[in-house]
Amino acid sequence: QVQLVESGGGLVQAGGSLRLSCAASIRDFRRHAMGWFRQAPGKERELVAAISWSGDSTYSADSVKGRFTISRDNVENMVYLRMNSLKPEDTAVYYCAAKYYFYSGSPPLTNDYSYWGQGTQVTVSS
Repeated sequence: QVQLVESGGGLVQAGGSLRLSCAASIRDFRRHAMGWFRQAPGKERELVAAISWSGDSTYSADSVKGRFTISRDNVENMVYLRMNSLKPEDTAVYYCAAKYYFYSGSPPLTNDYSYWGQGTQVTVSS
């Protein structure tokens, strides 16, 4: 049974940092691309960052580029999102997602990931 469990969310002041973690129970985890999505109230879910199965290729949305960094540990089956210089507009529920994608090159940038976590709330106060 596939399970993705996020942790590390919370309340932080603007300019602060958080690190989100995602523990993945997936067979062949290292053959899956991983992504972090977020959804703010009244807005659509958006892709924030993604990483290829090998970790060699990453993507960051323009809104977080230079502030957020995605990484993974294929031994521990973990994915991380380091978030620096947080802004109030980063406030959202953050979701970890997985998709079988054992190809070279960039991770998938669409929303059709196969597996999703329950989400963790990130609130940035001004």
